[in-house]
Amino acid sequence: MFFWRLLLMRKIPFSPPDISELEIQEVCEALRSGWITTGPRTKKLEQKLAQYCHTDKMVCLNSATAAEELNLRVLGIGPGDEVLVPAYTYTASASAAIHTGATVRFIDCQENSLEMDYDRMEAAITEKTKAVIPVDLGGIPCDYDRIYEAVERKKDLFRPNSEIQKAMGRIAVVADCAHALGAEKNGEMTGALADFSSFSFHAVKNFTTAEGGASCWKTIPGVDNDELYHQYQLLSLHGQSKDALAKTKLGAWEYDIVGPWYKCNMTDIMAAIGLKQLERYPGLLQRRAEIIRRYDAALKPLGVETLTHFGEDYRSSGHLYITRVPNITEQQRNDIIVKMAEREIACNVHYKPLPMMTAYKTLGFDIEDYPNAYKHYANEITLPLHTKLSDEDVAYVIENFTEILKEYL
Repeated sequence: MFFWRLLLMRKIPFSPPDISELEIQEVCEALRSGWITTGPRTKKLEQKLAQYCHTDKMVCLNSATAAEELNLRVLGIGPGDEVLVPAYTYTASASAAIHTGATVRFIDCQENSLEMDYDRMEAAITEKTKAVIPVDLGGIPCDYDRIYEAVERKKDLFRPNSEIQKAMGRIAVVADCAHALGAEKNGEMTGALADFSSFSFHAVKNFTTAEGGASCWKTIPGVDNDELYHQYQLLSLHGQSKDALAKTKLGAWEYDIVGPWYKCNMTDIMAAIGLKQLERYPGLLQRRAEIIRRYDAALKPLGVETLTHFGEDYRSSGHLYITRVPNITEQQRNDIIVKMAEREIACNVHYKPLPMMTAYKTLGFDIEDYPNAYKHYANEITLPLHTKLSDEDVAYVIENFTEILKEYL
């Protein structure tokens, strides 16, 4: 029996990038062009992504972490300010705020959802709170209506300390949309839902530029979008008043440094990948939706809990297929992942809550204060979900996962 299983075994990686000859050819063209750092392809990708997300501007950067940090810095958030972050997320959601000098306050998730407990979030708002960071986990948009209701109700506590904060007049909603490019809610795309949004284009994401990310924002009355875009350019390129493209104009060598800032710009090599990824993206999203439907049909009848990626008023980007196996322990969950790996199927856990991590325990956080986050984590298993999976691969994952689960359900 074991011999035949070896013969039939497939190798299923967790989340490889989906790169076609189109991306490869575009990268070659970028290399031949002489523009390999920030240049015309980066600007073109910004324009196309802004159109796709229905926003006025988009700023392409070297990571989503940089994008979130620049969103907070543009808002003027820093030491003495507080930022509300879900306890159940990846470190970048919190570390970007910590980089600014702000204090992070973690919010537990809901008992039956990976979204923040919005009642606890609202109760945590004080005069020091300057931003809340919702996370569109797995590609599913958060309940932004509820978040906006909370920050509007607490407007009387808001104490602005920058001109843009004065223009907004309330706590900023600064979304971590790392998983969610292409998702939508109530007819609005991610990028147009929150006040400020950050996207990830890392190699494991639906849409990739190898590394990379982007920032965008809603138009704020009284704030000039061109000026705001220029501020991002300054922050992302050492405070230099001209980028390399602008300096190529005849006689335009001279520039100024207006602030001792950061270096996190996107390159044209990265943007070349993104331009072709964006052309292919509708088809990539459609394939993810097909795989999700097949997983759901097989696993939900078994009692396995899964994220609901599609509803009447929202559509997910289908980034992660997160499951919860009822009534198993953390050790049993780990055993299941090992058994899947023995059959060459790579699974993962999204996420180990941040209060369990050394860096955040050192800052004084304790997972006992976030019981719902721990309960979600303890029996969570993420199955492979990517566009390199064939129908036969999907069937192989389902067959083996259901067979292994028989011992636990």
